[in-house]
Amino acid sequence: MARKKPKGKNAAFVMFNVHYEDGSISSNRRVPNELLDQSLGGNILDLARTAIQEQDNEIAHRAKERRARIKSIVKV
Repeated sequence: MARKKPKGKNAAFVMFNVHYEDGSISSNRRVPNELLDQSLGGNILDLARTAIQEQDNEIAHRAKERRARIKSIVKV
C-alpha cells in the first residue's frame, strides 16, 4: 500500500522584487509572513515596503553605506 505524501506547510516568507531610485533592482527579497499581517490594516505592499526598508537600514548600518530609496515593490 502506498503512503500518502504529507501536505506542504504554508510558506514562511513572501518574495518581492524591489526597484530602487538609482535604477538598481533587488530580486527575491524575502519578507516574513508575520510582518505582512493585514488584520491590523494596511496594504500588503505598504507593509512589505516598511519591512524591506528596515532590512535595508540594518544592512546599511553594517556596511556603513546607505542604499538608494525604494521606488517600487512587486510581489513575485
